[in-house]
Amino acid sequence: MQYLHTMLRVSDLEASLKFYCKGLGLVETRRYESEKGRFTLVFLAAPEDLARARSDKAPLVELTYNWPDADGNTETLSGGRNFGHLAYRVDDIYATCAHLQSQGITILRPPRDGHMAFIRSPDGASVEFLQAGENLPAQEPWASMENTGEW
Repeated sequence: MQYLHTMLRVSDLEASLKFYCKGLGLVETRRYESEKGRFTLVFLAAPEDLARARSDKAPLVELTYNWPDADGNTETLSGGRNFGHLAYRVDDIYATCAHLQSQGITILRPPRDGHMAFIRSPDGASVEFLQAGENLPAQEPWASMENTGEW
């Protein structure tokens, strides 16, 4: 068995691409649009997984955008936390969280322990970041920052 991808439905493809690509730093590896099925699939990979993602088509995050119907109605998405979360290992959790904040992304569970942080996508999917190697020493403003909302 081999892990391939996690599919996430998104309600606003451009907002989601901004979040996952500009915010998280994922890279689009391919895109498929179906006029007949009225949907777009966008496959994303973490930078360090890019070569494998291109050769094996894994490991990936698949964003699925269902186009509006003939009346312009879009699918209502809820329960983004139902599947659990996406998780990424990062070289510097503090720098990662500072970058995300600079993109207007709220750090819901700050990396107080120098090890773990959580955010949410525009559609409510929970995303976890884990520090590579040993935990970083506690550092402000993270050490005293409270949790915000659900993560």
